[in-house]
Amino acid sequence: MKSTVHKDDIYKIIYTEHYDPFSILGAHVVKSEGKNAVAVRAFQPDAKEIYVVENGKNGEVYPMTRIMDDGFYEAVIKSRSEVFQYKFKKVLYDGSEITAFDSYTFLPTLTDFDLHLFNSGDHHRIYEKLGAHSMEVAGVKGVQFAVWAPNARSVSVVGNFNNWDRRRHAMRVLGNSGVWEIFIPELSEGEIYKFQVKTKSGFVLDKADPYATEMELRPRTASKVNFLQEYEWNDSEWMIGRTKSDHLGEPISIYELHLGSWARIPEENNRWLTYRESAERIVKYVKDHGFTHVELLPVMEHPFDASWGYQVTGYYAPTSRFGTPQDFMHFVDICHQNGIGVILDWVPAHFPKDQYALGEFDGTHLYEHADPRKGEHQDWGTFIFNYGRKEVRNFLIGNALFWFDKYHIDGLRIDAVASMLYLDYSRKEGEWLPNEYGGRENLEAIAFLRDMNRLAHQYYPGILIIAEESTAYPGITTGQEFGGIGFSLKWNMGWMHDMLQYFSKDPVHRTYHHNNLTFALLYAFTERFLLPLSHDEVVHGKSSLLHKMPGDDWQKFANLRLLFGLMYGFPGKKLIFMGGEFGQRDEWNHEQSLDWHLTGYTPHMGIQKWISDLNRVYRKESALHQVDFHYTGFEWIDFHDKANSIIALMRKSNDGTEKIIAVYNFTPVARANYRLGVPELGEYREILNSDSSYYEGSNLGNVGKITAEAVPHHGRPYSLNLALPPLAVVFLKRYSSED
Repeated sequence: MKSTVHKDDIYKIIYTEHYDPFSILGAHVVKSEGKNAVAVRAFQPDAKEIYVVENGKNGEVYPMTRIMDDGFYEAVIKSRSEVFQYKFKKVLYDGSEITAFDSYTFLPTLTDFDLHLFNSGDHHRIYEKLGAHSMEVAGVKGVQFAVWAPNARSVSVVGNFNNWDRRRHAMRVLGNSGVWEIFIPELSEGEIYKFQVKTKSGFVLDKADPYATEMELRPRTASKVNFLQEYEWNDSEWMIGRTKSDHLGEPISIYELHLGSWARIPEENNRWLTYRESAERIVKYVKDHGFTHVELLPVMEHPFDASWGYQVTGYYAPTSRFGTPQDFMHFVDICHQNGIGVILDWVPAHFPKDQYALGEFDGTHLYEHADPRKGEHQDWGTFIFNYGRKEVRNFLIGNALFWFDKYHIDGLRIDAVASMLYLDYSRKEGEWLPNEYGGRENLEAIAFLRDMNRLAHQYYPGILIIAEESTAYPGITTGQEFGGIGFSLKWNMGWMHDMLQYFSKDPVHRTYHHNNLTFALLYAFTERFLLPLSHDEVVHGKSSLLHKMPGDDWQKFANLRLLFGLMYGFPGKKLIFMGGEFGQRDEWNHEQSLDWHLTGYTPHMGIQKWISDLNRVYRKESALHQVDFHYTGFEWIDFHDKANSIIALMRKSNDGTEKIIAVYNFTPVARANYRLGVPELGEYREILNSDSSYYEGSNLGNVGKITAEAVPHHGRPYSLNLALPPLAVVFLKRYSSED
């Protein structure tokens, strides 16, 4: 039998060279003997025989003729003049039979409007269109696959369901969109798959789905069909409350953690906790110690454990190391039910060069710049996103919105923002290209960050987007209506650097470094700052927070309590990396659990109790959290006493009626009769003292309270005659006789 299509087209099908296999395969109206007939064509190289079975109870059966030995079949049905729904009955060479719908009979499921929005960079729910999605087409359930690969010669879906044979489910490209699509009927959730991309030069690349919602556990790299539809949320009260939240005037105390090493199960081959086990254990711990949020090092899928998640290969997939996407939803849900917000670290600055991932996705530099002067981070060995390409920007903005939408998260902390802002970041002269105006600013990345912030806050009021940005780039947290980028908060990297440098000094030398304590207040209100003591400072030979502190063991613990007390007294929201809150001795190791056994020893218990009480007082006292970003919430009482390495400050509430005074002694010398100016007469209670024996201190202080005297000092009409304990902070609050 002679085929109704040209032999060249058949060869294009056989060798996966056709940009639209649907124009050849499937059912088509043709002319036969001058009349309309239906030609059904199939390429099924595993079939010995194929029959077209009309769908229905008593469907007609039409045998197909093998046109070519490679497995190209055709049946010309003269009795039919219009296409109809059918199935193939395949007889395999082993004698078994398979009956299934033909993918090539189904119309595209993406609309022209979807494609227009995507190509213009404005499809805010693109994650519901590209990737793998449950669909019902013409009454048949299955999975719709779509992927952007505009420079490919052909693209196929491969998996166990077709023996990883790219000839079986070759996709069609939709117009000029660069999007390839196919509907595979009766395919179920849980299938693993990849896209096989044939490049213009004829190479075949196995690629994971950029929009996959689940991936295999490393070292395997296939994507996994997951519709994200099974989980039933129970956090409506939290979600409603979040939209009404004035989070910038509320306490924000973040516990930063790495799910793979917070705790492990040593008796089970040192395995990780699952998402569900973490929901049970981490949430209770965080709640018991008074933190308001957890911040997770990136949970997006990544191949290399030692990258901690910062080199992402599956932007839409929570890592399978700890369970399924639904298990991660459960973790977030339990956090919310217990009043804990969830922030995820997010990495839109760069991505790794793993062959199966985004790099050179269709044989060209699709997601990244082709010129290495713009497209590669030489320090990290990674690619940089091409923020000027609309579809790439859509991929990233859609990804940010995806985590808020599907996982109910409360914030994103954007990693390495400085590397995005500057074209010459970590580059020598001649290794970077200036922008169109000759400057060093990456205008495309800045536009992307502005768009992402605007849309995320527009769609999800009450969320936080936090910049980890280490330079003095202006307007990071300024509103976009005033020309800023629009982040909620910015990490104060300068504060962290200055404080850790100061605390590393022996107290006898601290008098010469007093400026480290005070410098941050010169710029404290230029941005909305978050004060971090992050994971970056306890790795790569930097040692743990405890061992950064000088002196003997007692002094180390006293210094660490003092550092935390300084953080909670200063204006700005708070973040502590796991382990710091109980004085982890060893540097963080991502391959093992924190040293939880230490919490059975009294000095470590003292740090833990101190953090709990700091969080309790911080949340209770409006003066410590209401006005973090304006000078009206802060006042120096004295910052000149560098001879004694003492500072004193006052925090104030919105209306100024609530005040907290904090006095810091950075030497191991107790100071008796230390006079401190205060604004009002009355009794001042010592609401916190880091030297209390409860925290394993020396128990010096002011016996819980002290009365102000009409003795002017520090430019104020009244003063207190304090006993300042060594290497300690005392927090004081004035109480009226009615309190």
